[in-house]
Amino acid sequence: MGKRKEESISKPGSHKRKRQEYADEHSDESNEEENSQSSADSNVSLLSTVGEVGIIESIQLKNFMCHAMLGPFQFGSNLNFVVGNNGSGKSSVLTALIVGLGGKATATNRGSSLKMFVRDGETSADISITLRNQGRDAFKPEVYGSSIIVNQHINLDGSRSYRLKSKSGTLVSSKKEELVGILDHFNIQVDNPVSVLTQEMSKHFLQSKNEGDKYKFFMKATQLEQMKEDYSSVMKTKDNTCIQIEQGVERLQELKVLYCEKKERYKSIGFVNDMRNHLEDLKHKMAWAVVGEMEKEIQPIKEGIRAEEGNTEKFVQKLEECRVKVNEAEEKYKAIQDKLITVSEEAQALHPQCISLKADVQARRKAVNEAEVLYNRFKTELKRLGKDDEQLHKRIEELKSSANQVSEPEKLEKQRKVAHLREQLKAFHDEEIMIGQQVDQFQQAVYKCKEEHARLRREDCDAKQAVDAKQKQLRELKDSKTNTLKRFGPHIPAFLEVVETAYRQGRFKHKPIGPLGAFIHPKDAELTLAVEACLKSFVQAFCCDNHSDERTLQLLMAKYYPHGFRPQIIVNKFQNKVYDVRHRGVHHLEFPSVLTALEIDHPVVANCLIDVRGIETILLIKSSRKAREVMQFNQPPKNCREAFTAEGDQVFERRYYSSDYLRPKFLSKDVEAEISHLEKEIENKKTQMAASQQRLYSIENEIRQNEDHLHGHRRHQKELQIKIRTTNAEIADLENMEEHQSVDIRTLEDEAEENKSKMESVKKDMQQQSIKMEELKNILQVAEKKLEEMKEKIHQVEEIAGPIKDELNQADSEVENSKRRLQHYEEKQKEHLACVKRHKELLAAKEKQLDEKIAQARQIYSERIEVSRTVKSLDAEMNRLRERINSENDRHGNREEIVQQFHDAKERYEDANSKVKNLKKFIRLLEEIMTQRFKIYRQFLRLLSLRCKLYFDHLLRLRACSGKILFDHKNETLSITVQTREEDKAALNDVRSLSGGERSFSTVCFVLSLWSITESPFRCLDEFDVYMDMVNRRIAMDMILKVADSQQHRQFILLTPQSMSSLPTSSRIRILRMQDPERGQKTLNFQKRNDKEEDQ
Repeated sequence: MGKRKEESISKPGSHKRKRQEYADEHSDESNEEENSQSSADSNVSLLSTVGEVGIIESIQLKNFMCHAMLGPFQFGSNLNFVVGNNGSGKSSVLTALIVGLGGKATATNRGSSLKMFVRDGETSADISITLRNQGRDAFKPEVYGSSIIVNQHINLDGSRSYRLKSKSGTLVSSKKEELVGILDHFNIQVDNPVSVLTQEMSKHFLQSKNEGDKYKFFMKATQLEQMKEDYSSVMKTKDNTCIQIEQGVERLQELKVLYCEKKERYKSIGFVNDMRNHLEDLKHKMAWAVVGEMEKEIQPIKEGIRAEEGNTEKFVQKLEECRVKVNEAEEKYKAIQDKLITVSEEAQALHPQCISLKADVQARRKAVNEAEVLYNRFKTELKRLGKDDEQLHKRIEELKSSANQVSEPEKLEKQRKVAHLREQLKAFHDEEIMIGQQVDQFQQAVYKCKEEHARLRREDCDAKQAVDAKQKQLRELKDSKTNTLKRFGPHIPAFLEVVETAYRQGRFKHKPIGPLGAFIHPKDAELTLAVEACLKSFVQAFCCDNHSDERTLQLLMAKYYPHGFRPQIIVNKFQNKVYDVRHRGVHHLEFPSVLTALEIDHPVVANCLIDVRGIETILLIKSSRKAREVMQFNQPPKNCREAFTAEGDQVFERRYYSSDYLRPKFLSKDVEAEISHLEKEIENKKTQMAASQQRLYSIENEIRQNEDHLHGHRRHQKELQIKIRTTNAEIADLENMEEHQSVDIRTLEDEAEENKSKMESVKKDMQQQSIKMEELKNILQVAEKKLEEMKEKIHQVEEIAGPIKDELNQADSEVENSKRRLQHYEEKQKEHLACVKRHKELLAAKEKQLDEKIAQARQIYSERIEVSRTVKSLDAEMNRLRERINSENDRHGNREEIVQQFHDAKERYEDANSKVKNLKKFIRLLEEIMTQRFKIYRQFLRLLSLRCKLYFDHLLRLRACSGKILFDHKNETLSITVQTREEDKAALNDVRSLSGGERSFSTVCFVLSLWSITESPFRCLDEFDVYMDMVNRRIAMDMILKVADSQQHRQFILLTPQSMSSLPTSSRIRILRMQDPERGQKTLNFQKRNDKEEDQ
């Protein structure tokens, strides 16, 4: 604000409205009063245009103080009265105006912090103020338009934020600096009591008994206080600058003395020109001597290049011969391969016939076996029937011999018992057969269940081992999140620390490197599995420089790796740069090699994998179909031995191997994805194990149930066998008892006859089955003969293919040897060409150096000098000369240092002298400016005091009163005296002796006097007529109306509890009536707040 105030005084040509000022500069204030009395009346009645910028168009409050919502209030451009009963929110509007335009909470005298203005129970408050922005003095009219909307949001913690919008509502800025710029442009000072005068400010400044406070109020209102503080700050800076000048003068004297000393020393030194000139001559000769020696070095290189270029043709011829041999070997290989394919196709064509014949033989053999089984069954049945026939005839004879001795009733009873027992025996036999069949079924079921149980047990064991392995891998993966080396084994970090310790102890010549997988990173994550499938165990391998280091590493590994599980150790000479494999590596436009697909951290690791795995000759092709097209359908790319797909499948020119790898284990970058995948696999395995366990329990229950049934049936079978034996014994006893024997011989004879017919039938069946069996055997022999003939034929074809395969392998070997020989000569030729290229590059570099040396020599001495002396002898003589020159310099001092010190001292002295002169000139100019400024300041103070007196006296005379404002600028006091109409004109009273209404009237007169001498687009006055009677209020109101009418370019906002119904009707006067406060409305209890922090 201070900068704005100063500019309004020092720049009378400013585009803002100029304050009406008097130019009279008489020193006597009483004379100035008399001379200017008449001009006061005229100034009050000056007419002006309607205000265009800075006036308040509207204001709206939300959750502010004790009001949920106030407004929006639309203000007129000239005179506005805000009327309403106490508590209706008049003072809240004035407080919101101060706070909403960036004022501090303390400036409102209504609270110490912004958070006290947030309504109880709410979290924030909002203020929206619309300022007019029209006419030629508008602020950024192309951005804001004809109005500027200032929105302020106050949080419960006391913080606030601004949102400056255009008339259309578009957000323009949220920075406080923009608001400060707008207020500066419109000359709005919300902390100036003349612009916004609250009740508390009026009591503190205007009704204070201290005349010094009133003087301060006057100075603050007129901005002279800020100007005075600025001038004091400038004078303080001037005093500090004067002190610096005094110090600079002292330092200047010291620099002058030093400068004189260095100048005398500079004049006193001598010169050694002869030696320096001779040294310069030697430098000229040295430059051209270096040129001559370089020309001698280049000559042998040129001769060597000519000789090597003569050998290039020999390599070309040798390469052509090797290519011819390779083509011949490949043609021979292709011819043999075609022959082998023909034979193989013939053998393949015979295999289905062989399989068909083998199946036919097996079917015939099965039929013969079945016929033999049936024949043997008939044979057994015939033997049994023969024994039965023999027993029947024997029994008939016995019965016939004993028939006469047994009575008929006894015979019948015995026959009946035997028949009954035989029926029982037959039932027992039938039941035994059925029980036997059931026992066989239960035995078969138990056997199958036990087999299934054993299989599930094995699967469960395998699944547990797989889960344990995956859980171990999962732990290693989780550990590897903090230490990537643990992916290669939980013991790897500790093992590497032991290796490091052994290396520091000197047990290794070169520190072993490994595991190799820790140094390689696939560039494409989709090829990670392919790389692991290619490198296999090399991912965990270590590399040593020599065999001694290998043995030491083996001893260390024995403590950390079990026997049979130690990683491979590769012995390979360590080199600091990767092999140049451009001439023998595979190059494909679409697919990378393993070498180019990897980022390898260490050259030793790259060289090791090149040597042991040939990664420069292996392609990585994501699609298996593409891999077959590249490697098998067409000629493989040059130098390509094999390829790997994204699934890890290995593809050769004539072979294809599927991968055993499912996911990468060591090289995957996405550890979280691997962990998630493993957790899912473990969960699936556990689910399968649970299902398998459930199946095991079910099978065990089934086995127990079948075994229980089996034991029961076996017990029943044993019981039947006992019953059969008992029944047979009873039948035997009945049949052997001769005294009671009564057998029906006729029945037995019928049975014997029936048995005989059965025997005849079985014999007939046996003969037929024997004939059939012979026929089947003959057919089997024919089929077996055909099978043997087919096997012999296939064997003959395979015997033919054997030598062809040997021949093909030999041809393949010849192709490989020819290719190796060709590659050998190609490498030799490349080495030869590289050698020639190196020599040429060396020659070019030497010639370039020679050109540079010649250029340098010409810069030293333009004409060439033929020098017979060597560079070494010239250098020795130059060193001797330098030593002599240095010894002379030691005696007199170094000439360059003396010259440099002289110039430095001179430069410092002149620089300091210039600074002192400039500062003195600046102080003189500043004194002149400040003298003029103080003169103008006193003039302003005198004129503003005079204008304030004149306006105050003029306004009192409107009520037929008189009074004075006495300024004591020396003691910084201001006193007001008033003489009322009823009193003696000779008596002047202090305002403190007046009545409340008269004191309020004199206060209004004083405020109106200050209004007349200060600039602001609007004036706000809170309850100006609170202590006035009706007469004083009417007079004060007439005065305010007159002032407002004379200053139509300004806006006046007056807050009063009166109704203002007596005001005249005018388009310039607007009355805003506040609604009565709600019943039970709460007030802000500021006395309970202890927070004294300033608003942000």
